[in-house]
Amino acid sequence: MIEAYHYYFTSFALFLIGLYMMIDNPNLIKKIIGLNFAQIAVYLMLVTIGYVDGATAPIIGFEEPHANPLVHVLVLTAIVVGVALTALALALVIRLYAEFGTLDTREIEAAIAADDTTSANSGGGDDD
Repeated sequence: MIEAYHYYFTSFALFLIGLYMMIDNPNLIKKIIGLNFAQIAVYLMLVTIGYVDGATAPIIGFEEPHANPLVHVLVLTAIVVGVALTALALALVIRLYAEFGTLDTREIEAAIAADDTTSANSGGGDDD
């Protein structure tokens, strides 16, 4: 049988992998994948915390021990929020790709900086 600390270790490792992908990788799609890794790590941690060995569902009889349904509800809510966040992030990435023609954050930042210096050098318009 796999002990609970293996799940904690796996959750921690997944979170670190996701964090590393979000920080180190300049590709926006890979940053979103890293965010999903971190989300999955949180789901695994919450399910591991809420697991009770030999527990039954709280709606079936009055036997002890019961599994706490709150943790499972939080995980389901987090999954829905995570899917919505991923969809929003992918929509923004599509817009950035349409605008700049790249998914590399360094190139996007350089294009924004070049655009800012061009507009500052040309007068930039009214500052009323």
